[in-house]
Formats: sequence, C-alpha cells, structure tokens
Amino acid sequence: LNELGSESAKIKAMGIMDKLSTDKTVKVLNILEKNIQDGSKLSTLLNHNNDTEDEERLWRDLIMERVTKSADACLTAINIMTSPNMPKAVYIEDVIERVIQYTKFHLQNTLYPQYDPVYRVDPHGGGVLSSKAKRAKCATHKQRVIVMLYNKVCDIVSSLSELLEIQLLTDTTILQVSSMGITPFFVENVSELQLCAIKLVTAVSTS
Repeated sequence: LNELGSESAKIKAMGIMDKLSTDKTVKVLNILEKNIQDGSKLSTLLNHNNDTEDEERLWRDLIMERVTKSADACLTAINIMTSPNMPKAVYIEDVIERVIQYTKFHLQNTLYPQYDPVYRVDPHGGGVLSSKAKRAKCATHKQRVIVMLYNKVCDIVSSLSELLEIQLLTDTTILQVSSMGITPFFVENVSELQLCAIKLVTAVSTS
C-alpha cells in the first residue's frame, strides 16, 4: 500500500490516471475502502496496565502498522480521485466518507495528543488533562512512525481541498470537513497541518 500510494502520486502528476479502465479503478477504490476501514477506529494510545513493557510496545507497533497502512490506502484513493479528467464513477461517496472518518479520528485520537499535551487523556483521572498543563513541557522527541503518519495525514488534508474543487460533496460531508479544517488552529505544534487546513477551509468556503 505504501508503494501504491507513491505510484498513484506519480501517475496523478503525469496526468494519465484517466487512461486506466474505469471498472478496474472503481474495483481498486472499493478494495482500498476496506483497508481504510481496518485502521479507521484503532486507538494507538492504549495502555494495558497488566501487560509488560515489551508486550505493550509490540501491541502498539502492530496497531501503528495497521493505522499507517490505512493512511496509505487513504492517500491512494484520494490521489485517484483528484487526478485530472477522472470519470464521475470514481467519486464514490462511501470511500470519501471513510477517508474523512479516518482522518478526523486519527487527528483527534493519535496526532493531537502526541503534539499537544492539552489533548492528552490523563490515565489516572480518566479525563482530558487540564488546559493549564504546561505545553512547554511537551516532549519534542517523536517516534518516527508518528512523524510519518503526521506527514501522510497532512497530505490527505491537502488533497481533500483539491477534491472539494472537483467534486460536489453532500452537506453532511462538508460539515465534517469544515470541523476537521478548523480544529488544527486550536492545537499547538502542528504548523504544517495548519497550512493544509487553511487550504481546506478556503476550499470549503469557495464551494
């Protein structure tokens, strides 16, 4: 899927995606949807108190692998849809909704807590840490896999703004996209995502 994401970006840049058979492209999109669904609601911040540190790490690695795989599937699907001169058949509502659902969930539950301590859930208190939590104390070191996921999600958000310029989406979907585009401005340490969100919010306003 990682390779498919890279190749689809190249084919999109070359402007030859529309030369592919529509039936095959639609079939690929439907398969991609299943892969997006696989990681769309997986929490990467699980804390199993009964597990050893090694078990915890292995479990998290497994979850992150599935979440990253789903991000690649999102990117591939959105690269197909935002390529020039694509037939109407590729704008499958279920796939678009699944991409948005995946992105919203992992921004809120995986990336924001990693980049901004205010979004972290206190494991002892069961609630979100007070906004008085010292943002300055936030660890600057990030796992490579988290940085990679962050970059992929930035690409997805950016590509969604392209999709808005091409395809008319339902009101419900537009509302989802709007909230996704506005939230990053209340999060610290995500400047790249904020730039992508500006594009997204602008595209929503324009459409």
